[in-house]
Amino acid sequence: MNSKLYVGNMSFKSSEADLRDAFGKFGAVTDVYIATDRETGRPRGFAFVTMGTADEAKAAIEKMNGADLDGRQLTVNEAKPKEEMGRSGGAGGGGRNFSSPDRRAGAFQSRY
Repeated sequence: MNSKLYVGNMSFKSSEADLRDAFGKFGAVTDVYIATDRETGRPRGFAFVTMGTADEAKAAIEKMNGADLDGRQLTVNEAKPKEEMGRSGGAGGGGRNFSSPDRRAGAFQSRY
C-alpha cells in the first residue's frame, strides 16, 4: 500500500495545519499538498497527505474516511497515480484531435 492519501470533500477553509493535526493522530505526516486553482489561487476542495509508513496510512484511511473536518465529511483513500485516475491519453481531455488533416490552413474554405 502507498503512504500517500487522497483527501476529498474538504472545506475551503481547511488549512495545512488542520490536516496535519487531524492526520497526525495516526502517525507522522511527512507532506501535505492542498490543491489550488491556478487562476484564482483558491482551494479546490481536495488535498494529498503523505504519511510516514503504509501502516499509518491504512490507519488514517480507516479512521478519517467519513470523519468531519471543518463541517465537511471527508473522503479519504489511497492516492492513485495520475495515469490511473480515469483519463486516457494524459492531461487535458475533451477528446479533441488536432492532428487531423482538416486542421491545415484553408481546409474549412475548401469544403464549400
